[in-house]
Amino acid sequence: MSAVVCGLDVHKDSTYATILNSEGKIINQMRMTNEKVLPYLSHFKVGKVAMEASTSMVSLYRQLAGQGFDVVVSRPKKTRYIAEARIKSGRVDSKVIAELARLDVLPLAYVPSKETSDLREKVRRRAFLVRERQTWSEDQEFSNM
Repeated sequence: MSAVVCGLDVHKDSTYATILNSEGKIINQMRMTNEKVLPYLSHFKVGKVAMEASTSMVSLYRQLAGQGFDVVVSRPKKTRYIAEARIKSGRVDSKVIAELARLDVLPLAYVPSKETSDLREKVRRRAFLVRERQTWSEDQEFSNM
């Protein structure tokens, strides 16, 4: 594994990346569209990629993990350095995430597999449909009175 670590501040349409070497020196920082993250990371031969948990990061997480990157996801409420930062920007957040990952002190979040996520979605959908059917049948009973 490479000693190069990358912290990603992922948003809906763009990502800010900070790449650090093993001593914590910034190799590169850049904002890019989410589609350009994989070629960017491959260019720098990044060993570990870290990002904060959000709805925007799921597809990027799966893409990077599928390409063999060691991807870790932090728990936002536990990543206090970011939450309490006075200056909130992609540059600052991605650097802090990279630094915490480099030091191996990033509070990790669980990311379910694609299969588990799909199964959870089916269960949520079924529960919704059962509630809808129950509401519809109750409405029918009241209208027949």
